[in-house]
Amino acid sequence: MMVHVESDAILEIDYAPDTATLHVRFTDGGWYHYSHVPERVYHAFLAADSLGRFFHDHIHDRYPYRRGR
Repeated sequence: MMVHVESDAILEIDYAPDTATLHVRFTDGGWYHYSHVPERVYHAFLAADSLGRFFHDHIHDRYPYRRGR
């Protein structure tokens, strides 16, 4: 389920548990798809006080990704 979020950098977050893929849409419109992300990381991301900080500290450069729609 796509979740619209309030963040200076991130617009939407989605997670596909069947493939453990985290989908993130940034404010510039770009989509990134992160593979092998545990569901607990997705839930912690949604609950974070700062989505941008959580993304940088726990997702960015920690999981393989591809860019695209």
